[in-house]
Order: sequence, then C-alpha cells, then structure tokens
Amino acid sequence: MKNILCLACLLLMLCGVRPARAQVVFSTDWKSDAQVIVYVTDSKSDADIVVYKTKSKSDAEGKNEGVWYFTEWKSDAKKQIYFTDWKSDADLIVYFTESKSDAGWKSRKKMHLLY
Repeated sequence: MKNILCLACLLLMLCGVRPARAQVVFSTDWKSDAQVIVYVTDSKSDADIVVYKTKSKSDAEGKNEGVWYFTEWKSDAKKQIYFTDWKSDADLIVYFTESKSDAGWKSRKKMHLLY
C-alpha cells in the first residue's frame, strides 16, 4: 500500500500537479531582500506570467494562477519581489492585466519561482 501511495505521488509530480501556494506578495525596495526579481513588460507576448492585481487577499491565497495581492506588510507575504528596470536582471517577466480572466502562466517552466 505504501508503494502505491509513493507511486501515485510521483505520477502527480511528473504530470505537473503541485500543491498551490498563495500569491500574496510584498514589493521590496531592496534587491537583496527579494526572493524573485521581476521585470514588467508592456508586451503580453514577452511575459512569463500575466498578472491580475486583486484588492482581496482571499482571491490570491492558495493559488498560483497569476492573481496577486500586494500586502503592505512583509511578514504577511509568501514572496518578496523586487521590480527591476532591466529585463536581463529579472527572474520573472510579468505583464499586468486589467482582466482577471486573462491572468495565468504563459511559461510554466518558471512556476517554481512562486511556490
């Protein structure tokens, strides 16, 4: 039975099913404090993720789908991010949208940055 459970977990991981994490973020002024360096692009096609900024923390909790809640308190955040002016410095390229339905990953290979 234990082997079946381990095999099932392995299969889920291989299929890309991972536990969701909250996307409650804190924007830091210091690059050295950040867990993820973010560059904001004007072109949706250049983005790794399309992000919708929500005003409700509960909309972002438990998800990794591009819905971000910006908290004022570093201690409330799951990730600390730093916005850079240089695309070459970025870990993640973000496009901000006004429509929640547009939010989501365009490049799933960078999803691990927000887990």
